[in-house]
Amino acid sequence: MAEENSAKKAANPDYDLERPISSTTGLRQGLTSYGDAHFSLFLRKVFIKALGYSEDALSRPIVGIVNTYSSFNPCHANIPQLIDAVKRGVQLGGGLAVDFPTISLHESFSSPTSMYLRNLMSMDTEEMVRAQPCDAVVLIGGCDKTVPAQLMGGISANKPIFHLVTGPMMPGSHRGVRLGACTDCRNNWASFRAGKIDIEDISAINEELAPTSGTCGVMGTASTMACILVGLGLMPFKGATAPAVSATRLRIAEETGKNAVLACQKLDELRPQKVLTRESFLNGLTVLQAIGGSTNAVVHMMAIIGRHPDVAGTINLDTVDEIGRKTPLLVDLKPSGDNYMTDFHNSGGMLALLHELKHLLHLDAMTITGRTLGQEMAAATLLEVPRELSVIQPFDQPLHPSSSLVVLRGNIAPGGAVMKASASKDKRLLKHTGKAVVFAGSADMAKRLDDPNLDVSPESVLVLQNIGPVGNPGMPEAGMIPIPRKLAEKGVTDMLRISDGRMSGTAGGTIVLHVSPEAADPGSVLGVIQDGDLITCDAEQRILHVDVAEEELARRMEARKALIMGAESTAPWATRGETRGYRGLYLRSVNQAQDGTDFDFLTAAGPKGN
Repeated sequence: MAEENSAKKAANPDYDLERPISSTTGLRQGLTSYGDAHFSLFLRKVFIKALGYSEDALSRPIVGIVNTYSSFNPCHANIPQLIDAVKRGVQLGGGLAVDFPTISLHESFSSPTSMYLRNLMSMDTEEMVRAQPCDAVVLIGGCDKTVPAQLMGGISANKPIFHLVTGPMMPGSHRGVRLGACTDCRNNWASFRAGKIDIEDISAINEELAPTSGTCGVMGTASTMACILVGLGLMPFKGATAPAVSATRLRIAEETGKNAVLACQKLDELRPQKVLTRESFLNGLTVLQAIGGSTNAVVHMMAIIGRHPDVAGTINLDTVDEIGRKTPLLVDLKPSGDNYMTDFHNSGGMLALLHELKHLLHLDAMTITGRTLGQEMAAATLLEVPRELSVIQPFDQPLHPSSSLVVLRGNIAPGGAVMKASASKDKRLLKHTGKAVVFAGSADMAKRLDDPNLDVSPESVLVLQNIGPVGNPGMPEAGMIPIPRKLAEKGVTDMLRISDGRMSGTAGGTIVLHVSPEAADPGSVLGVIQDGDLITCDAEQRILHVDVAEEELARRMEARKALIMGAESTAPWATRGETRGYRGLYLRSVNQAQDGTDFDFLTAAGPKGN
């Protein structure tokens, strides 16, 4: 009988009551709390076997695949195919792939803005990755706020993470001219507003701007974050640029699955908090400047860095600006240039760019493969592309000499503000002084912007208040204030514009964003700027200043504070303590743009450190 019991124990060691259960790998990790670990494992196997898994399958390393597919998300339409390809890679590597869902965000289908929900998605990702019995996780995402949300949650959960983006869409065409979302969305809509194209043209263009699934085909936020992932060492070189509808994208998915299984052999070495270092993030910020990336990425990177216990506090907006001063713009893509992500891919993509930036990079930074960035670059084959066919400029022949993205400071933005100088349409506006034309919020702007009696000229500075993290809430992409119609009809295409909100990474113009503190804050200078105040912006000197005496600003702020915090006030800043649900959580917990608009309790420091 004893020999029989020993044989049964050997055949089913999970149910040997004298054998401790490991809590670190496979199905045994993160057991549900029933008070009896052996019963918890027994019950877990009962239910997963209802899906038809064998003991052999369940004994293998488990790779979770985060599924963010949604019928409201055309950027993620190819995710079912990508999941199949990842599973194939996992199985070829000897692992077991199990997909599970998290929420899905799309910029155009999220009210009031997807940024409002980014932190919620990061919480969902963190908790599901932490809760599910996965040894490593493939994070499939794409649309703007999805990738940063997944990286924020992945760093906090601290299991090995492998990013797989859905990839950029292909460009369309109208009257023989290539089009792509969403820079051309904005350019053509501005032309329609100005009366340069008619309703038939804008309707036809509407059907060509997004002709395939995938993310925006220019250097918007989605493409920017994909490129940064490569710079951080979290994704294969081709992973940022291969089109969503290409076979290459599926092969990258298969490779990602195989790499995730390999990571299961050295879990502790490949946890993101160990792989990612300060040098990794400096590489990512160098890539951001070299590609002329989205201003949104600055906010996202501050939030991502704030999740890392060893790096948080060592990199800030000044670091972004310092890197920009020595990094030229090398990629000729809209909105800073003329081309599309497919052109970048065909020019050699991120591998070619990294070779141009080699002397600026920390090549000893680790990657998710367990090898350094330098080792990965040396092992990869760099295909030569004729200079005239490439959209990647040589380092010594840049599109813009340095500082594609600049950080401005001054009495308007003591906490900082961001401008994509390389996307300015009228470079004269990069050093400009003009009278403020102030809108108190998006509704006020919509009501008055196109009023023929609006007191505005091409030299005016358009100021939009109360679209910051708390003021809106959610910091929407309303910072690209349209040119007033009466000026657009006269051919004005750019003006200096300032707000505490964001703009799409696909947008261009001389636009100051992310002003901190935001206008909703009773102590904000932005919130008390009035029509006619003289504002100076000097991108070269990094200055953003309103020419109003300090005493007068202090008087205005005191008066405004009494109004905002008064007993009858309905201002978000005053009512956030009594607002219910996620909205209340957001209003009470979100930090300012300079810190990434993350929730204070989600940062590495936690609520006590903020």
